[in-house]
Amino acid sequence: MEKTRKNSPKMQEAEITNFEALLERDHGTKDSATRISFEAQARAFMIGELIKEQRQKAKMTQEQLADKIGAKKSFISRIENGKVDIQLSTLYRLLENGLGRNLTMKIS
Repeated sequence: MEKTRKNSPKMQEAEITNFEALLERDHGTKDSATRISFEAQARAFMIGELIKEQRQKAKMTQEQLADKIGAKKSFISRIENGKVDIQLSTLYRLLENGLGRNLTMKIS
């Protein structure tokens, strides 16, 4: 008799009932170190995508944006690729000074 492997598609379908279950399976429980790390990386990726989108709308290159805020092109690239956890002051500089966009925040 063949055993069903834990990672087999049939077993995964039966165990996963919602997004939280998927996150727990792949990245640990909500307060675990691995989950916290994953969520931080996901936020960095999301911020990078937002910056890239705004830069492209402004028809600017990474180099032009970097020059405008006094940074290196490689720094802009790392941000856009979610490889850097940027400070709020850097985000402000990028969006408002570099791209002419307003930054608003909401805490909920």
